[in-house]
Amino acid sequence: MEEVATNHIGLEAFHRESRKWISQLDFTADEITFFNHLLHSYVFEPDTPGLFQTLQKHQREIDLTRTKCVEMKRALLEHENQLSGLMEISSKTLDKAYQQHHLQFKEQMEECMRSFQKLKAEIFAYGQQILKKRHRRG
Repeated sequence: MEEVATNHIGLEAFHRESRKWISQLDFTADEITFFNHLLHSYVFEPDTPGLFQTLQKHQREIDLTRTKCVEMKRALLEHENQLSGLMEISSKTLDKAYQQHHLQFKEQMEECMRSFQKLKAEIFAYGQQILKKRHRRG
């Protein structure tokens, strides 16, 4: 395995970034719970078939997103434990494969957050459709 010289600050930067990602996933889990409750609430029980299909689609996507976030957090916690071990032994070298692994997590987190932001925007747009429809009837 190829090793790359690094210093403790580099390891600490990886550690901080990993902790930040875990925190983001914790917050995202709370948001997912909120959206899941919202999508299953009475407010989002439209009587229009097209909107009901959209509701079901969003409910499935929320469930998939929850699963992805749980899996990502589990993998990140394992990654973080490995990083903590490296910091404890004051390793002066960092395996190139470990750096690549960290960069893969970075890409996965960025994609995960982009995907969730898109889903939230779709849910908000869906909610606006429902509210506008109800406002017109009311």
